Amino acid sequence: MESTYEKGRQGEALACRFLEEKGYIILARNFVWQKHEIDIIAQDKNEVVFIEVKERETDVFGEPYEAVNLKKQRYIINVANYYLQKFHIDFEARFDIISIILSENTEPKIEHIIGAFTPSIY
Repeated sequence: MESTYEKGRQGEALACRFLEEKGYIILARNFVWQKHEIDIIAQDKNEVVFIEVKERETDVFGEPYEAVNLKKQRYIINVANYYLQKFHIDFEARFDIISIILSENTEPKIEHIIGAFTPSIY
């Protein structure tokens, strides 16, 4: 039986393959700053994309993307700001979510929500 950590990493690996097939360039995985993490950082043409991956076995309790609440969005935005400053990146930033239903006996259901949220004053 896989742990939650292993399932999460499996979901992230699926998300990376999905993005690469769409032409994205993966810049970083599991980038951490001040105990907060961004699952995937990628480049899509002239944008740097910060991607949160949410994976579940079923959607009985809601879609995985629904777990990315305002608090989680703020953490992602703060880490993204640090990343952009640290590496002197001057591209536009975008925040996406990849939602995955990963059931044992079916193909993974992957939903890519482009521009899922935007930074705002809080």
